[in-house]
Order: sequence, then structure tokens, then C-alpha cells
Amino acid sequence: MKDILEKNISYLSLSESINKVLKENNVVTVNDLWHLSRKDLKKIGLSDKEITSIIIKMELNALDLGGKSY
Repeated sequence: MKDILEKNISYLSLSESINKVLKENNVVTVNDLWHLSRKDLKKIGLSDKEITSIIIKMELNALDLGGKSY
């Protein structure tokens, strides 16, 4: 799991618009994203649909928002 956390967020194959918002807010690694909550992502301007997309991509890697793993 540690290997995944160190990867760039591009590893998750998120949409270009999501990547742009994340990078503008200094979220560049999967680890940075992993520690955020749904509320944090809403604050930086992501929509519910975009957040759901992030959650699905993270769950495929056994990760969840808020620093949880499976």
C-alpha cells in the first residue's frame, strides 16, 4: 500500500478537471488525497459527482478518504 500512497495522483486516472483542481490546491500524491475528507474536497471546489469519482478510483486501490484503508 505504501507504494501506491507515494504515487502521483495521475496514477488514479482521474479526469483532467479533477487533476487540475487538486494540483491547484497542492494535492499531488495519492497520500495527499488520501488524508482529505469529502468536506475538504467540497471546500476546494469539487462537485459531488467528481468526489464520487475520486472515491471509486481510491476504493479500487483499497483506499478511502480520511486516511482509511481496507
